[in-house]
Amino acid sequence: MSGTNQFDLLRTRRFAPFFATQGLGAFNDNAFRNALVVLVGYHMGLDEHAVGFYSNVAPALFILPFFLFSASAGQLAEKYEKARIIRWVKLFEIAAMSLAAVGFWLKSIPLLLAVLFLMGLHSTVFGPIKYAILPQALRPGELVGGNGLVEMGTSLAVLVGMIAGGIAMSEGPLWASLLVIGIAMAGWLASRAIPPAPATAPDLAFNWNPFTETWRALGFVAKDRTVFNSVLGISWFWFFGGVFTMQLPNYTKIFLGGTESVQILVLALFSIGVGVGSMLCERLSGHKVEIGLVPFGSIGLTVFGLDLYFARTQATSLHDLSALAFLAAPGSWRIVIDFVLVGLFAGFYIVPLFALVQSRAERSELSRVIAGNNILNALFIVGAAAFGLGLGPLGFSIPQIFLVVALLNAAVAIYIYTLVPEFLMRFLSWILVSTLYRIDADGARKVPDEGPALLVCNHVGYMDALILSGVVRRPMRFVMYYKIFNIPVLRFIFRTAKAIPIAGAKEDPALLERAFDEIDRALADGELVCLFPEGGLTRDGEIAPFRSGVEKILARRPVPVVPLALRGLWGSVFSRRDSALGRARLPRRFRARIGVAFGDPVPAAEASAAALEAKVRALRGDRA
Repeated sequence: MSGTNQFDLLRTRRFAPFFATQGLGAFNDNAFRNALVVLVGYHMGLDEHAVGFYSNVAPALFILPFFLFSASAGQLAEKYEKARIIRWVKLFEIAAMSLAAVGFWLKSIPLLLAVLFLMGLHSTVFGPIKYAILPQALRPGELVGGNGLVEMGTSLAVLVGMIAGGIAMSEGPLWASLLVIGIAMAGWLASRAIPPAPATAPDLAFNWNPFTETWRALGFVAKDRTVFNSVLGISWFWFFGGVFTMQLPNYTKIFLGGTESVQILVLALFSIGVGVGSMLCERLSGHKVEIGLVPFGSIGLTVFGLDLYFARTQATSLHDLSALAFLAAPGSWRIVIDFVLVGLFAGFYIVPLFALVQSRAERSELSRVIAGNNILNALFIVGAAAFGLGLGPLGFSIPQIFLVVALLNAAVAIYIYTLVPEFLMRFLSWILVSTLYRIDADGARKVPDEGPALLVCNHVGYMDALILSGVVRRPMRFVMYYKIFNIPVLRFIFRTAKAIPIAGAKEDPALLERAFDEIDRALADGELVCLFPEGGLTRDGEIAPFRSGVEKILARRPVPVVPLALRGLWGSVFSRRDSALGRARLPRRFRARIGVAFGDPVPAAEASAAALEAKVRALRGDRA
């Protein structure tokens, strides 16, 4: 998708009808729920304890179907054609919203809570399809942009749905009923235009036992360590967000002094932030899955979650403020900014995690991985409800609950990044490379999506490995001179990325042999290995003759070889010319625009050192 705009997807049939269908579903889900919240919180004369009880119980009831039916939903999405299932799900939504209309008219909380359960079932079945259909419909380079659009569209739909549901219920049950039924019908009509998405496991034997299948779905999640920890990160986000949103009805009344319009405003601010953050992900990540954004997002969630506590620690003396009156009140804009930025960093956090799960999980198992993810999400949302209900009786105020969950977010982030250092490594490399360079990648799709391959590249500067790792979608094992490997700060990144240090035969023959053994093991395991056959950094900007080590590697393990060329890097920061590491003066070009060119894979039998050198020279051209 490089060179194109992610909004171009909205003009394609393979994406636009699905985007509209899921957006209308998110709209209706939140229109119904917010109409219910407004009915219970402002129009039935309940005290704050009753409102708080329903505010914490209702989300738990909504996610109960995720425990009961997620595993079965994952099987459905793998075994049957997805577009057809979506249409049946939309018909179910029409029936559920018809029951909601009856509940609104009778002001029956039990019936409306039953509908809430049914909408949870609706989301349970739709969830695995929602994220599993994207890799079928989108190209690899479109995955982050597509996920960003989905999250942005969902956030916008949530925002408009909440406002519309609240306004409709303020006008009366009839208007709320017409709204939710009308949108459900529009969603069904949109779903009819979704093109077929073939079953990924049509021969799957359906397991009707929800308990054994739930355990099996969790097994699919745990199969890959990176996927499992990504799912844990997603589930933690739902805990974090659940704690905040469950406290909003009473937080709005007691600490902001607002009516339902202020509650809608606060949720709108959060949704706007999520939408903007989701859209920025594609631009910041350069059209690829950039998990370096995840630590960036978690830092923002912690910082601005903490500031929500410090912004308003005591109950306000104001009451019944409209949204405009709240904005005019002293100290309100700090709270506004906090909610927007919590949402913004939530977008940075969640979009790359979903894209990472989609790109790393087996295609034939993705729906069941998403089902397992939904089960864990449900467990964490229940935990969020128990967390809010438990801290209240212990004397914690709502701002203090925000404080505790923000501190917990910092602790959980540190724990996850300790388990999977790849997240932190990619964050540090993303910060360094994005700060120092502007990169144009040409032909990155020529790197195989799976299986072993050797990548060979010219060696210009100390940042070459970080630049390439930021351009190539798949993780790579770099072979690098041991003195570069041992550079402070960068050493942590290289070790986390499982780089392979190497030395010359005269310097350390034992290290040299260990390096060749490790390269062979990595290729045997189906990994990408990247090396710089010149054997050292260029001293004059020109490509030095390639050494024969690449031939030794291929003689031992014949794999395809992808030639790469770094262009325009000579003379930039961290190249040997004018480098702060080589000389005592500043580099001539900071924030240099550089290029990475990819050639077609070369069969091992044709990949001599001289032939590969010629291909890299041709790719680089005269742009040193």
